[in-house]
Amino acid sequence: MSDQRAELPRATRAGEPPRRGGRRVRHAVSAALLWTVALIFLLPLVYTVATSLKPAGEVFGSPPTLWGSELRWRNYAEAMNYLPFERFILNGLLVAGVGTAVVLVSSSLAAYAFARLRWRGRDSVFLTFLVTLMIPQEVLVVPMFILMLQFGWVDSYQALILPWAFTAFGAFLLRQFFLTVPRELDDAATIDGAGRFRIFWSVMLPLARPSIAVLAVFTFITYWNSFLWPLIITTSVETKGTVPLGLSLFFSQQGSQWNLVMAASVVSMVPTVALVLLLRRHLVSGIATAGLGGR
Repeated sequence: MSDQRAELPRATRAGEPPRRGGRRVRHAVSAALLWTVALIFLLPLVYTVATSLKPAGEVFGSPPTLWGSELRWRNYAEAMNYLPFERFILNGLLVAGVGTAVVLVSSSLAAYAFARLRWRGRDSVFLTFLVTLMIPQEVLVVPMFILMLQFGWVDSYQALILPWAFTAFGAFLLRQFFLTVPRELDDAATIDGAGRFRIFWSVMLPLARPSIAVLAVFTFITYWNSFLWPLIITTSVETKGTVPLGLSLFFSQQGSQWNLVMAASVVSMVPTVALVLLLRRHLVSGIATAGLGGR
């Protein structure tokens, strides 16, 4: 009996949670790994900013250096004056802003119809809608261009915005969130006299703000970085061109001024970074919940 009693404290200690020292070690290792990954992703950005401030003759100097002999802040002014880059930025903001607004409206309405309304063939239509995600953009540009040509929309803002404003991704993302909302909220709003649109506007949309923020960021970045479709549909690049088309004009047969290219690239990142910072409060919760629910 004495031997068994002596072994009881050992068993109890063996079943205890790990000590604080072990937790601190694991926390330190996790933090080190996260910082390492973050630095790996930040290196291209640091190199871009450093190159944008170098003199033209030191971009490909030997031996290579991260920073130049001087910080040439006037590279940014030269990049803006080298081409009508302000026009490209305004065009990009117009196309991305309006396109994002149209996507949010169409996707939220479609997601509400697929998630909360009951109608014949709903699941079949939604499945067909999702199949369109498997079709790459490169396959659609030719028939889409022919359609825009028939509408007389070639080299227009509506041709840059509308063809890609009705996609299944946004509807799927918001539908999955709407499915997680208890239907008791709909019943309570109906008892209070609210109709379908009032429920959608006053109940569902406020709850879906995190998911809407995620969709807004993804859509804005997609429009902002789009290159293939603006290249095909735009003929007057100087007036209707977007930022990716403007960056491509820095490369010519006479050579490329990489310091100006990098300066223009840094400027082109400002709107997307500002949008992410503006919606940062909703992004974490939206990414954590969007697309994971459903029943």
